[in-house]
Amino acid sequence: METDSLIPHLATPPLAIRSIAARITAHDPNWLAIRWRIEGASQLVVPPFAGKGRADELWRTTCFELFVRPDGGDCYCEFNLSPSERWAAYDFSAYRKGMAERVMPRDPICTLRKGGSVAIFDAAIPAVALPALPARYALTAVIEENGGHKSYWAASHPPGRPDFHDPACFTGRLAAPDNA
Repeated sequence: METDSLIPHLATPPLAIRSIAARITAHDPNWLAIRWRIEGASQLVVPPFAGKGRADELWRTTCFELFVRPDGGDCYCEFNLSPSERWAAYDFSAYRKGMAERVMPRDPICTLRKGGSVAIFDAAIPAVALPALPARYALTAVIEENGGHKSYWAASHPPGRPDFHDPACFTGRLAAPDNA
């Protein structure tokens, strides 16, 4: 599958992070698997382990996100995935409107591996939790580095402040999975 080279928003350049690549690594009737690879991760702030479970405001520190908007509509959903193993899922009826918790049949799986300069974050979302496909999607990241410095990463950014909800960020295409 295609790899997205994420770019930091110009208003929030990173300190040590050199690049982030994100891609869907697998999509079958059971799971959607995603990987983010962070180069220059020596100053990456990793939220402490908190155990699986739903939590709000994960974007206040290092967090990885997936936005999915089914074709032909304004509604979309957002999945926030934390190295702490906490997660959140929301539905929106239109751009930043009608936010509600998205029903999740089971917890996503979140795993971070970090070396000296590289970090890999893998996540798997239950396929039944996804909206109707085909859809447009956005893979994004909020990255906190030492000292509380945050940068906002996406394949494309709209003008103005960082805003992952903007349709300009939905650059990927997600088809229904193969049943093989």
